[in-house]
Amino acid sequence: MKVAVTGSHGLIGRTLLGELRRAGHDVVRIVRSPEGDAAARWDPDAGTIDSGRLAGVEAVVHLAGVGIGDRRWTPAHKQAVLDSRSRGTALLAETVAELDPAPRVLLSASAIGFYGDRDDELLGETSSSGSGFLADVCRQWEQATAPAEAAGVRTVHLRTGIVQARDGGALAKQLPIFRLGLGGRVGRGRQWVSWISLTDEVAAIVHLLGAETVSGPVNLVGPAPVTNAEHARTLARVLGRPAPFVVPTPALELVLGAEMARELLLYSQRVDPVVLTRTGFEWRHPSLEEALRAELDRR
Repeated sequence: MKVAVTGSHGLIGRTLLGELRRAGHDVVRIVRSPEGDAAARWDPDAGTIDSGRLAGVEAVVHLAGVGIGDRRWTPAHKQAVLDSRSRGTALLAETVAELDPAPRVLLSASAIGFYGDRDDELLGETSSSGSGFLADVCRQWEQATAPAEAAGVRTVHLRTGIVQARDGGALAKQLPIFRLGLGGRVGRGRQWVSWISLTDEVAAIVHLLGAETVSGPVNLVGPAPVTNAEHARTLARVLGRPAPFVVPTPALELVLGAEMARELLLYSQRVDPVVLTRTGFEWRHPSLEEALRAELDRR
């Protein structure tokens, strides 16, 4: 299969490229800077894309977007987060709709931030959207695929949870602290954390490329969400270190700003991967401890 991928420099994209190539797929990277004849150049800010290099593409995996947790949420950064997702997705969806023949499937990134803060509620793909900045971003992100859907392209929204990866994301930021024995729960610790291993994240994307009956939102999370306190205890146990501390909410809000602290670390999202389960996806790492041990042992 000929597969086009955006966000190929990111944590998930890098791993996905390797997996697709090992499986024998022909991969076209959609990139901002020229990278040889195998890549298609695009500039979402300018609204341009080299659609000629996408001729014959059968599937598109769209992962690009400004990092949400990379820096403090200033008004400018929040706008960049939103624009990079809504504008980039709209440009790609419009391009996909105009290709002849059109790709069979568009897998477009989203996030469980769609659900907002929901306490202990079990959230499936049919659950309503919540409130807050990230929920609004996710709604606009998903709505931007409309041109592809209208053109009859099977479109899937990848509502990804907290990816457990040694080399990036939330876990990479936690590891130095926990290795020093200075880790612990955040705030009350009762907020739910819906996680997925990097291995299963990529495997789920590949699974959905071939799941021809699936469209719409799909929760990319493991089957066993944990509370923040349990996540801290499990990580400490895997590292063989204590985790006696508590990061109080006022300290988080002081360092990150109240909105960013709440939405990234204090919101509770207990998410159920209903569609993945129904379509027979098999997790390599169904428990958090298995996921952490596998990721920390990875070479």
